[in-house]
Amino acid sequence: MYAIQKGIEAEFAPFTSPSFGALKPALRRLEAGGFITSRKMMSDGGKLSVFYSVTKSGIGELKRLLTEDLSQNPLQFLSNARVKLSCAEILDSSSKSEMFLNLKTLAFKFKSDAEEILADEYTKLSFYQKIVLDNTVCEYDNLITIIEGFEKDNAGNSK
Repeated sequence: MYAIQKGIEAEFAPFTSPSFGALKPALRRLEAGGFITSRKMMSDGGKLSVFYSVTKSGIGELKRLLTEDLSQNPLQFLSNARVKLSCAEILDSSSKSEMFLNLKTLAFKFKSDAEEILADEYTKLSFYQKIVLDNTVCEYDNLITIIEGFEKDNAGNSK
């Protein structure tokens, strides 16, 4: 589990830092679902180690999760969208295009919602709320720009 935790942190540190208490039950659920397999072996130091492998079913489940609709909660959207985008390479071109479109559509919606609050409620907002909302709009703009770059790359690679 230590190596898995370090691997997740190396790949996804800006988005998550799982504890051992979260990893162990997650690994059990993944194994029970047939998404991973485990094997126990003695390490060179004489310690019992567990090694995990992703199954074909596990790859399929990851692909399904990547193309699954995201929550309509803007608080969760940005971090979940970033994780999905960072894993996009395992998808085929068509699935990537679908995921990019879904993410971009939601990003535009959430950006528009934030801009609407800024426009309609500007005089009622505190200084801090204005700054946070301005930053939120910038984050959505940045995400949209990233997605559009990925869309262009995906279109170029599918030819």
